[in-house]
Amino acid sequence: MKLSDFDFPLPDDLIATRPAKPRSSARLLVAEGDRITDAQVFDIGQWLRPGDRLVLNDTKVIPARLSGLRLREGSAEGGEARIEVTLLEPRANNHWAALLKPLKKVREGEEIRFTDRLSARLIAKKDGQGLIEFSLVGSDLEAELDVAGNMPLPPYIAAKRAADAQDRQDYQTVWARNPGAVAAPTASLHFDAPLLSALEEMGVSFTQVTLHVGAGTFLPVKVEDVTTHKMHAEWGEVSKSAAEEIAATKAQGGRVIPVGTTALRLIETAARDTGHIQPWVGPTDIFIYPGFEFRCADALMTNFHLPKSTLMMLVSALMGPDRIRAIYDHALREKYRFFSYGDASLLIPNP
Repeated sequence: MKLSDFDFPLPDDLIATRPAKPRSSARLLVAEGDRITDAQVFDIGQWLRPGDRLVLNDTKVIPARLSGLRLREGSAEGGEARIEVTLLEPRANNHWAALLKPLKKVREGEEIRFTDRLSARLIAKKDGQGLIEFSLVGSDLEAELDVAGNMPLPPYIAAKRAADAQDRQDYQTVWARNPGAVAAPTASLHFDAPLLSALEEMGVSFTQVTLHVGAGTFLPVKVEDVTTHKMHAEWGEVSKSAAEEIAATKAQGGRVIPVGTTALRLIETAARDTGHIQPWVGPTDIFIYPGFEFRCADALMTNFHLPKSTLMMLVSALMGPDRIRAIYDHALREKYRFFSYGDASLLIPNP
């Protein structure tokens, strides 16, 4: 299975830099087996049934891009240096893995000050990254990051424009509640309160799980034999009540439909050991590519993904490589908008 099997030409003008307004007005490509229908997200109820369950990732994106000053007294190099910090993932003891630019201008043990209340000390350097410890913890840290930080837009958007105040709303789901992600579960960005209410009224249920999306989600695959690729790990949790809700839906003949690849990867992780959904907590590095046996997800709502990405491999596993190629050919012809702020697809392998 070669990396080139998951490549396709993507015109630059199809990369969305702003979301549709309102959220649920984005376009929706519905693929039911061999059939493709063009719709909009607010039409999704036409393909859902009473008794279906949507699985939602309730992670909350933190403003993970910071700019601060390294202060060094009595140095011939000069006391101040501007340091840009991008948080990557939380670690134990209030530590964070982070990118520091320029990393060479910060020594281990030195502090970077972001605001009067917030600073971070460099604990260690490894593999081009830094491990930092913040001066605040918990809700105090969260509040100060809201003051000092900017939303961590994906690299393919950040290359086109800087994050602004509007992204604080746009790049966050309406149900976000557990801080810790440095990238959004982007399929979920298409839902708004009216759509959620309409689906609930027709008998669709919702279950929330947590997967803190890390910056590793944007790492390219660098091996030609994709089966040898090592996935990054992300922390997630399927609570006892969430597992029970999903299991009950399966037992009653309803479909379990994760909204986004993050929710899908998490529930499939929680179903690996026994073949049935179980409560689960911890880091997952599950890698889903063609040949994978799905044990929990019956369908998937997701955005359109990068060529040669692990997420292209995931949707190819769900629908089949040939079918996904046909779906993406259709999306390109019809000029669907791609990636985080782009349009959505509803993939139903066995309607």
